[in-house]
Amino acid sequence: MSMTLLAVFPLDVVLPSFASLSHHFNHSPADIAFSVSLFAIVISLAQLLIGPLSDRLGRKKLLLAGMAVSILGAIGCVLATNFTMFVLFRCVQALGCGVFVLAQALVQDLFVGKQRDQLRLMMITASGLFISLSPLAGSLLQQAFDWHGSFWAFVALATAVFIKALFFLENPSPAPHASEGIVQAYRRVCRDPVFIGYWLISGFAFACHFSFIVMSPLLFMEHLQLSPYAFSMVLLLYGLAYLGGGIVAQVLSHRITATIQITIGVLLILAAGWLMLALSSMYGLSIPSMLVPMIVCTVGITIIRPIATSKAMDVFPQHAGTAASTGGLLVLACGGVISALVNLSSADLQTTLAICFILLSTASLALHAVIKRRSASLLPK
Repeated sequence: MSMTLLAVFPLDVVLPSFASLSHHFNHSPADIAFSVSLFAIVISLAQLLIGPLSDRLGRKKLLLAGMAVSILGAIGCVLATNFTMFVLFRCVQALGCGVFVLAQALVQDLFVGKQRDQLRLMMITASGLFISLSPLAGSLLQQAFDWHGSFWAFVALATAVFIKALFFLENPSPAPHASEGIVQAYRRVCRDPVFIGYWLISGFAFACHFSFIVMSPLLFMEHLQLSPYAFSMVLLLYGLAYLGGGIVAQVLSHRITATIQITIGVLLILAAGWLMLALSSMYGLSIPSMLVPMIVCTVGITIIRPIATSKAMDVFPQHAGTAASTGGLLVLACGGVISALVNLSSADLQTTLAICFILLSTASLALHAVIKRRSASLLPK
């Protein structure tokens, strides 16, 4: 759960500091938003090596090394004298933060069956709560210490988790296929269309959330002129939808199949996209016209991601590190690339987000149909 916190904290805690960072480095808020998208992309690339290496070397060594790198990167951001140096050290921090993908591999190693599924649901729900609280924490840190405060807070948290992992984290044995090369390991998992399909569904759902999060400072602070504190309170309301979504997902997991859960979640995201378009055309950009569709969207995201992740990870239980890295790469790359495209769009941001939700949910429905057909064809006749 500490790794879940650190995985979202460096992305979201800086959001209330967009204006301060823009002023300090003399760059536009859009450039600062782009640096957040770049952060996600670098994390996804770092995971390419981290997962397979953890299958061969064990999770604990890489986790400790990665956290040390992330701490050094965060300190470098604070000491940066220009925007280029800041972005460079943000990339170093992102390289280290790539190790937090091992949370999924550790869940696969240390838990089984329903316990594993429930823990993943708890992690997604907690992630949403951490997302909602991080901007509020960022706002308080911004007021007290300027933009540097969020980076020093990350250093303190990561150091505490480093010490905790060093002394208390179990170190599962390497996988039976640990001698398999990295390329061979990736070839094995990437050849499976069901595995890739489930991760893409999870990635498209994450991209809906991440695109909104990256654009939220521009929407609420730049266009609606909210203060950093008011902005953080808006995101707190949005984040509470993760808690509601977690409760709904918990209830659904005991009553309906995984296939129906995913379908319901995707349809909620599709409905959110059309609702956002309708409210935008009727009322323009406002807090309600953004938050109401996002709450619907977030419930759908919270329903989809835990079950899609579990279905994907169960395909290759003996290659948990490689499977987690492949999934982490797809999820974060989807979030980073799609949010960057939304940021670069010349159209109205609210309209662009709504169209993004509609397109991604439609693609998810198509992918899910392919997965169901593929799975049915593999059943014994």
